[in-house]
Amino acid sequence: MSETAAPITFTELTGRTILDSRGWPTVEVRARLDDGTCLVASAPAGASTGKHEAIELRDHDDAYSGRGVRAAVAGINNDIAELVTGRRWETITEFDRALRELDGTSGYSRLGANAVVAISITAARAFAHSAGLELHQWIAWQSGSTQRLPVPHFNVLNGGAHAANILDFQEFMIAPVGADNEEHAIEIGAEIYRALADLIRHRFGSAGLGDEGGFAPQIEDPRAALDLLTEAITTAGYTPGVEDVAIALDPAANSFYLGAEKYHVNGLDIGRRQLVDYYCDLIASYPIRSIEDGFSEEDPDGWVAMYQAASGRIQLVGDDLYVTDRDLIREGAAHDYSNAVLIKPNQVGTVTQTLEAVAAARESGMACMVSHRSGETSDSFIADLVVGTGVGQIKSGAPARGERVAKYNRLAEIALDHPDIPYGLV
Repeated sequence: MSETAAPITFTELTGRTILDSRGWPTVEVRARLDDGTCLVASAPAGASTGKHEAIELRDHDDAYSGRGVRAAVAGINNDIAELVTGRRWETITEFDRALRELDGTSGYSRLGANAVVAISITAARAFAHSAGLELHQWIAWQSGSTQRLPVPHFNVLNGGAHAANILDFQEFMIAPVGADNEEHAIEIGAEIYRALADLIRHRFGSAGLGDEGGFAPQIEDPRAALDLLTEAITTAGYTPGVEDVAIALDPAANSFYLGAEKYHVNGLDIGRRQLVDYYCDLIASYPIRSIEDGFSEEDPDGWVAMYQAASGRIQLVGDDLYVTDRDLIREGAAHDYSNAVLIKPNQVGTVTQTLEAVAAARESGMACMVSHRSGETSDSFIADLVVGTGVGQIKSGAPARGERVAKYNRLAEIALDHPDIPYGLV
């Protein structure tokens, strides 16, 4: 990661409680620079989390069923503000290192990763401003990357921990890989989403939404969900296929892992080898380009078996397995667990650590996909992150709901303002 000569000085730093997209509290940070510029950032929260994720600080009292963030906000307004304000910061690396040292734990359990990630994103915006760059340009400069507008992966059918249905797999996504540009990709996603809405209303009468804006009909069989997707793609006037509109899955296997090499899928308890065969059958039957967290983080042999069976055909993404941690990514590459990594800043804590994770994946020959969380805010940082790092793919939920479309609208804005940035997969 390169260093930039564009120092910053905060004169004010305050935190407050806001609500995320699930109605739970989260942290927002507001800051002022010495030139009077005001900056804001906020932290998302996940429902499906890996055991090695950085730790959110929650109050565990009567407010918000114990999920309040008053202690995290108090830490921002006291210890962190005292550290950060009135001091000249030369680089984001120096800034983030100071946050880690102030916390003094391996997973930000004292200050809270929810506080730390919001502050680190605020600092990134400040350094970009000081350098006279847009945030995505500054990220490209910091990471030594070539900018690229990503293929959005729209989560249009929800299950698992993200929906009140009995579908074991968590996310069914459409990816307009054949789109001409970012605006066209967003148009395709919105059109297929509307076609899917009509199909679901016709067959199920109505269907609620999951946490990420995708529909959540009462189906159990993943094949039924995939059939709905392919029909919606066709109905919208597109071709299901890896050259036009592909499908991506996030089974989130931690949620249906039974232990002892057993998984519960579609009403059946099956073994590791059967699950590999099941995925391979789906790949042969549907235009699937990517499977994320197909096996539990507690089942490394399952990851190896799937890699051996399918890594030459599709993208296999590790999320809970890696939690945006550079050392875990390197370990996964060494053991052939996957050929791709999901990138979520709040999993690891700081912008610096996030860029280190991207670098580790690249050094290991692994692809990256930038991701939101199921509990989101209107903060669009990950849109600039995916363009600046140039990894070529992002998921931010359905093309619906303000906290999801904020990211897609930011991508469209970048595309409009910078027509020279290419679009597509790496």
